[in-house]
Amino acid sequence: MTLGGRSVRGKQLAMVLAVVIVLALLGYVFVQVGPLAPVRVTVATVEQGTVEPAIYGIGTVQARTGWNLGPVASAKVLRVAVDVGERVRAGQLLAEMDPVDFRERLQALDAAVQRAQSAQVAQSAQWQEAQARQRLAQVNARRNEELAAKNFISPSALESRQTELQQADAAVAAAQASREAAVRDVQRLQSERGAALRQRDALRLLAPADALVVARLAEPGSTVVGGQALLQLVDPASLWVRLRVDMGRSSGLAVGLPARVVLRSQPGQTLTGKVLRVEPLADSVTEERIAQVSFGAPASGAVLAVGETAEVTLSLPATASSAVIPNAAVQRQGGQTGVWRMEGGTPAWAPVQLGASSLDGRVQVLQGLLAGDVVVQHSQTALKTGQRVRVVDALVGRSGAP
Repeated sequence: MTLGGRSVRGKQLAMVLAVVIVLALLGYVFVQVGPLAPVRVTVATVEQGTVEPAIYGIGTVQARTGWNLGPVASAKVLRVAVDVGERVRAGQLLAEMDPVDFRERLQALDAAVQRAQSAQVAQSAQWQEAQARQRLAQVNARRNEELAAKNFISPSALESRQTELQQADAAVAAAQASREAAVRDVQRLQSERGAALRQRDALRLLAPADALVVARLAEPGSTVVGGQALLQLVDPASLWVRLRVDMGRSSGLAVGLPARVVLRSQPGQTLTGKVLRVEPLADSVTEERIAQVSFGAPASGAVLAVGETAEVTLSLPATASSAVIPNAAVQRQGGQTGVWRMEGGTPAWAPVQLGASSLDGRVQVLQGLLAGDVVVQHSQTALKTGQRVRVVDALVGRSGAP
């Protein structure tokens, strides 16, 4: 009986011990991993230093100076002497249009000019003849006036001579008008011929300056209308980047800022430049500001392609020395910007006033923190004031191991 009682009590103690162990394990799990477990966080120490803010944007390579060359009137392409990628010299023949009936029209204008010049000569002769008759009529009229004064001729004879003089004056005026009309007719036809020659010259497309051919938009045999571009040329020395910057991040954008340009085709090569112009009109649809960034001396082997995408970083002046924290530590709570500052091993909400930020994730703190303060950089869940936390080196997911 005694032995049996001891056996029963031993089993009871073992069961109680097992229950205690299980409850202890459950309590440990509940406190360390469950809802009452401390929130794992990473922290950062507030540093005293400067921030080098920068503006980042995407742009495309464009030419500041370019030309679209084509005929001024509808024409058929006779030949194209250059191809895409070729460099041309000023005055070089690039393409030629088919003049069609130009030779015949020019011959007709030449004949019309010759006919007008002959008419001008004839009108000049008639004018000279009219002047001679006028001088004769003037002499006869003066002689008859003298004879009439001495009563050697009748008044009717004097009137006849005076009438002849008036007729001679009118003939001279008419001849002079005809002569001037003939001169203007010759000038008009010569102007028409000059215009025709300029049209012929316009059918020969010449390079306006030293340039690079970037597009060939028509081939021999095709017909182009007046004003349609046949060739597109750019000045390679005038290439720049048309940069687009988000309005919310464009503070400080100004002419003269140094720039670092990375072409999409050459990600390992950085070109230097500067902001040459800031457009006064922003894009209200994309909410972006536009700036033009010029290139410095191209790096060895750099090839600039018009239309290529480029990543541009504009460097702003460094800020004054102040408290600096990682941008990841900044939170918004109740419409207020602040950080979770560690006080006595627990987080406390601390409103801050921020300044400039850099592209490497550092932000300037103007008010609210001092150098040496410790702030929460990342947390496993949303924090509350006084909440139990556990500082770890890194977070692995939301429920990863510490």
